[in-house]
Amino acid sequence: MAVAIVPEGLPAVITVTLALGTQRMVKRQALIRKLPAVETLGSVTTICSDKTGTLTQNKMVVQFAYTSSAALHITGDGYDPQGDFCSVNGDPDPAAINPNEHPELLNLLTACTICNDAILQKEAGQWVILGDPTEGALLSLAGKAGFQKDQWAERFPRVAEFPFSSERKRMSVIVEASNGGQGIRGRGQGTETPSSIAHRPSPYMMFTKGSPEMILERCTHIQVGDVALPITDIQRQRVLEQNNQMAERGLRVLGFACKPLAEVPPEESDEATERSLTWLGLAGMHDAPRPEVRDAVARCRTAGIRPIMITGDHQLTARAVAEDLGIVQAGSRVLTGRDLEKMDLPKLEEEVRSVSVYARVAPEHKLRIVQALQHQDQIVAMTGDGVNDAPALKQADIGVAMGITGTDVSKDASDMVLLDDNFATIVAAAEEGRVVYTNIRRFIKYILGSNIGELLTIGAAPLIGMGGVPLTPLQILWMNLVTDGLPALALAVEPAEPNVMNRPPNNPTESIFARGLGGYMLRIGLILAILAISLMVWSYNYSHTTPGDPDRWKTMVFTTLCIAQMGHALAIRSNTRLTIELNPFSNPYVWAAVVLTTALQLMLIYVPFLRDFFGTHYLSGSELLICLGFSALMFVWVELEKLVYRWYAAVKK
Repeated sequence: MAVAIVPEGLPAVITVTLALGTQRMVKRQALIRKLPAVETLGSVTTICSDKTGTLTQNKMVVQFAYTSSAALHITGDGYDPQGDFCSVNGDPDPAAINPNEHPELLNLLTACTICNDAILQKEAGQWVILGDPTEGALLSLAGKAGFQKDQWAERFPRVAEFPFSSERKRMSVIVEASNGGQGIRGRGQGTETPSSIAHRPSPYMMFTKGSPEMILERCTHIQVGDVALPITDIQRQRVLEQNNQMAERGLRVLGFACKPLAEVPPEESDEATERSLTWLGLAGMHDAPRPEVRDAVARCRTAGIRPIMITGDHQLTARAVAEDLGIVQAGSRVLTGRDLEKMDLPKLEEEVRSVSVYARVAPEHKLRIVQALQHQDQIVAMTGDGVNDAPALKQADIGVAMGITGTDVSKDASDMVLLDDNFATIVAAAEEGRVVYTNIRRFIKYILGSNIGELLTIGAAPLIGMGGVPLTPLQILWMNLVTDGLPALALAVEPAEPNVMNRPPNNPTESIFARGLGGYMLRIGLILAILAISLMVWSYNYSHTTPGDPDRWKTMVFTTLCIAQMGHALAIRSNTRLTIELNPFSNPYVWAAVVLTTALQLMLIYVPFLRDFFGTHYLSGSELLICLGFSALMFVWVELEKLVYRWYAAVKK
């Protein structure tokens, strides 16, 4: 009886099911690094996603540029450095301009070219970017005016750099200007007037790009024509308005500035050096949303999963993109990193209930957001690609790293890697997680329900005067490992039901026997036992009153228990739909397992050496048909239960 109740094959079946789930997810571009994450994905209630590259295509195209006196629309396709600069200063039909006639624009394009680590090149007739797509878009912009990065790198060799970081939200490049500095418009120091030093070469020049607000507050001058003039409050306000106008269109906006230097600054002096800058202008680039993300966001809503956008971009840009994708409604509130810094944990926990867009955030803000959501009993999936994202990825229930743009540190800290950096892949993985969890519950119902039936049958035999138990330990092991194991493995690859993403996420705190599973196992075990015991009583009397082996009743009980489980495996494929309503080819493994297991069971009866080894007895054709008839009643019972549930659901409506 102890052997009968212990599901020996269950650990192996669960492990194989999770492994098969990871294989299916890889085909959908989700690489699972930790096996338990497969099941956890089915419980995700919140997906915190980056914007650039995950919700969008990460194919930047600069569409607008602003200097102190010009507003320009840039034409062209993709990264192709072919296009025009068209003035949009109130002209209803803007015409192309010559960039070389606009010193302010040339200074802006110089900064775009020099303060850049990407490479723009042509491969197989297509212009492609090696490096960051944002920087690639800037090279494409500069290329439209004939600026070539390799030529400028020779004229102005780089001597130092303050690299970009999510905390600083800017980067600076220092170049040697002594060999070509006459082409750079800079601002001097001391008592000299701006006009007198406009053409003076400086030994070194620093070009800075990054968050417009962060850079603008460090600027004391603005480039106007050939000279750098002190920036006024009105000019600052105009720059911020231009920034907001582009951000409201969903554009990603970068600000540019420069500064002449007398010497190369030391490495850790960025805070002191990146001050007293000269403002050059703005560049607004469009990053189109991934076309499949809108549908993925809608599926999240239907599935009870809340999508949240966390980005380092401007809050207006973030809101525009989020509204376009359906993440938030028009006019929804956006929290910035500065807002988060002012909040304690209780206040943040209150805010995360309603806020779904976070802008200008740093990696440490991601960690706080995850913690606040988890304190609200949310199961959180968090995306990240940088080194500093690792703590948030570790803290999240499912850490999701970017496979294309992600660092090795972020991948090591993650549970899952997106091979295509696509938000829709996270939703697909959550769907697969639900399917895996549903299949685990399905074969647990199958295995434990069958084992309960076996236990009751074995226990009842001596109590009703059968003169011994009907099954030997070897036969019980056969049922637990083969009769239970093969169909259970086949049930592990059952495809998703149509409504898998139309119901709430799985509750990770619930018992595996919740939602009626425990009651189902007891009920099915009881029905199986009633069928087996009924057959046992009849076959015992039949075997002792007709010619032949008097112990063949034991083989009839053994066969009935095994074949009845095959009917149970076919019927349990769906909780609501009848077997006849299912596509028989959607899971051919179940049919193969049923046929194979039935054939093996018959071999135990009709192959002499197997019959001797397993202690079975030969059955006549009529006796086998009786066993099959009793076994079929198990299938009929499960199908009738589905009809009863349908009727009850219809009456309840």
